Amino acid sequence: MFGRLMPKEGKFFDLFNEHAELIVEGGKQLVAMMTALNNGKEDVEVCAAAIDKAETGADKITHETIAQLHKTFITPLDRDEIHQLITRMDDILDITQDVAQTVALYDIQRGTPEAITLAEITLACCERVKIAVNLLHSMDHAQTILATCREIDQFESDADRVMRGAMSKLFRDEPDVRQLIKFKAIYELLETITDRCEDVANVIEGIVLENS
Repeated sequence: MFGRLMPKEGKFFDLFNEHAELIVEGGKQLVAMMTALNNGKEDVEVCAAAIDKAETGADKITHETIAQLHKTFITPLDRDEIHQLITRMDDILDITQDVAQTVALYDIQRGTPEAITLAEITLACCERVKIAVNLLHSMDHAQTILATCREIDQFESDADRVMRGAMSKLFRDEPDVRQLIKFKAIYELLETITDRCEDVANVIEGIVLENS
C-alpha cells in the first residue's frame, strides 16, 4: 500500500522533449538573426525576442524538472543523470541568448558568411540533441542515439574548423580593431554552443551505455 502512494517516474521524458524543442527554436532564431543582420535591425530584434522567450521557457522547464526530482520516489534514470542532462541542455540556450545579447550590446551592424555558417552548424547540433533526447525514453533506440551523439561530436569539430578559419580571416583582413573584437566574441560564442551540445551528447552517451 505504501508503494502505491509513492510518485513514480514523473514526466521527465516529456520535460526533456519540451526543452529540446526550445533548444531547436533558439537555434533557428540564431540562424535567422545572423542572416537578418544584413537586412535590417527590426528583424534582428524580432529574433532576439524569440530567443529570449525560448530561454525563459527552458528555464521554467529546468526548474520544474529539478522540482520533480525532489518529489519523485522512483525515477526512470539515475537522479544525477537527470540533473546533469537538464542543466547541460539549459546551458545551450543560455549561450544562445548570450549571442543575441552580444549582438545588441556590441551593436553588430552586419553578418559575415562565417557567422552564418557557424549558426547553421549550431542549429544542426541542436536538431541532433532533440533527436537523441526524443529517443531516450527507450533503450531499444540505443544504437540510433549513440550514432546521433557521434554526429554532434562531428559537428562540434566542424565548428572548430570554421571558427579557426574565421579567426584567421578576421585577423588578416579586418582593419578596424573594434570590429575585430566584436566578431571575435561572436565567433567564440557561436562555437561554444556546439561545445555545450557536445556536453549534452556526452551525458546522453553515458546514460545509454549504463542503461542499455
